[in-house]
Amino acid sequence: MVEVTVARLGLDSATNAYVVILKEKFGSRLLPIWIGKPEAESILVQINDLKRERPLTHDLCKTLITGLGGTLRRVNITRVEKRTYFAEMQLDGPKGLVAVDARPSDGIAIALRLAAPIFAPDALLTTTELEGDEDADAGGEPTPGALGGVRPLTAEQLQAYLENLRPEDFGKFTP
Repeated sequence: MVEVTVARLGLDSATNAYVVILKEKFGSRLLPIWIGKPEAESILVQINDLKRERPLTHDLCKTLITGLGGTLRRVNITRVEKRTYFAEMQLDGPKGLVAVDARPSDGIAIALRLAAPIFAPDALLTTTELEGDEDADAGGEPTPGALGGVRPLTAEQLQAYLENLRPEDFGKFTP
């Protein structure tokens, strides 16, 4: 397993789906994972340190973990089957270490909130580079560019998007 960080989150213009791009912490290999809209928003809210009036689901998970005396030791992206990625969260609590099955996007959103490391199998990482890596900033993070049609979202774009959400954007609700 290799430690990875969130390098970028953007919109894949080819599929109009969100993608989180994980980058090995001490290298240049990548792992793109296509994720859902709510998880993308939650990750962006945390990355951009935006404050919400009410807690998001991943904020609630953080509160539950810490409130019950637990810590998130790490998130492991475990495997991919039929184009679906799997992950587990390793929680350390009063009764010891517990592995909890999770979607990678949920695990990433919670790991960011709890400053827990994220790991992925070496075999899932690709040598594809983010455009602009040669101009990375002093911290070694890639600068905005494209990867297979992925457009990064800025904090301003995210804020405008969140402010313009309508109830119908969340799908049909049938009581």
